[in-house]
Amino acid sequence: MKIALISPKGPLYRARGGIFKRSLRYQPLTLTTLAALVPADLRADLLLHDEGVSAVPDELDADLVGLTVITGTALRAYELADRFRARGKTVVLGGPHVTLLPEEAAGHADAVCVGYAEDSWPALLRDYASGRLRPAYYQAPDFSLDRRDMPYPRRELFDARQFLTQAVFEATRSCVHDCEFCVAPAAWGRRQYRKPVDWVIEDIRRVGQRKIIFVDLNLISDRDYARALFSRLIPLRVQWFGLSTVLIAHDRELLELAARSGCRGLLLGLETVAPQSLGDARKRFNASVGFKDFIGELHRLGIAVQGCFVFGLDHDTPEVFDATVDFAIDAGIDLPRFAVLTPFPGTPLFRRLETEGRILTRDWSLYDGQHVVFQPRAMSPRELAEGHERAWKKVYRWPSIARRLWAARNFDPLALTANLGYRFYARNLHRFYTCDWPIQALPPRPGSTGALSGTARRSVCG
Repeated sequence: MKIALISPKGPLYRARGGIFKRSLRYQPLTLTTLAALVPADLRADLLLHDEGVSAVPDELDADLVGLTVITGTALRAYELADRFRARGKTVVLGGPHVTLLPEEAAGHADAVCVGYAEDSWPALLRDYASGRLRPAYYQAPDFSLDRRDMPYPRRELFDARQFLTQAVFEATRSCVHDCEFCVAPAAWGRRQYRKPVDWVIEDIRRVGQRKIIFVDLNLISDRDYARALFSRLIPLRVQWFGLSTVLIAHDRELLELAARSGCRGLLLGLETVAPQSLGDARKRFNASVGFKDFIGELHRLGIAVQGCFVFGLDHDTPEVFDATVDFAIDAGIDLPRFAVLTPFPGTPLFRRLETEGRILTRDWSLYDGQHVVFQPRAMSPRELAEGHERAWKKVYRWPSIARRLWAARNFDPLALTANLGYRFYARNLHRFYTCDWPIQALPPRPGSTGALSGTARRSVCG
């Protein structure tokens, strides 16, 4: 059996034609994990393709093709799936978008995997090998990651030279919070799944690198688990980067333990500098922390900050862009990152905006966090699009970079390199981020008069 696993990319992030000529990112963990889950007795030959670093061949020497799909890559995934099915390949689709919209995805696949795939993917492959492939496979009700016999990701199946690092790890999945715009609770619920700490530590030992990345959505969601993990990291003498909520500010002991364990950078979902907008995102707990003081404390502990903000919340006005950039510079955020509020299908945000008639397009390729796909409440789509792009460019001007890194006392060459990468991104975003995208006709909502009106179509461009 020959299996090809593919991670498709949207236009913005594709190796050919995207902003970066060569991917400036870490190795994807999904495909190497799926590869490790292939039953050994099937004796399968595996090919992995990440469209972020190389083009997917027109012809694949494979019997079965598996694609992992997020909303922003869904149309590209469907295009590839239809192409390979037309050439006689068996195609399987899985991932967050498929979990949220399985019926849509099923129209482009011989089978879909809904939910996490540790159990369903091996079962699917065995059924395929025996000629009994079913149209859909679902995450088991008793799904758990608390297994010491899980295989380790097959990282060696990628060329390490194509990525900044292969040292990417996962200890937990999903998150206990219910932020309105977040895909995780909509797709997988609010239960956090945890891998055995021993298993995670052994995975890190096997890779053997000193700078590592955790891709967990919220590494400190379970404080006891986080303490156990951080304690076990100390003897490894690694430097690690991960994601957390600002709630770690309320647990000084855990924060200091994270620093002792080697934490050198945290991605924080700050979301907004407008307190009234936190309620829009169902993230009021952020208001319990003074952002600037907390960022200063992280810097004193030697922890850099990647601060993420979202524009387009209902209380956001055109003044929010400059206010956010000014805060990022004043607080010394090492690496600011901005996104446009995106109502991913299946989320409470999508349902609310759809009910309010504010969804402008279902062109999933625009659902990448960098395009306006809905009607904002307090500004026009054009104002949101142009303000977002302006914020990127302003915060990554040379004087802004210098002021932020000086305030952070961050003189690490890696910090400057990362800022240069985002500066390049900001200065080239205009090639993709325009207001003249096509607006697809929408199916009528109950009580509506039909497809998106001409007025709504024109409003996208101001």
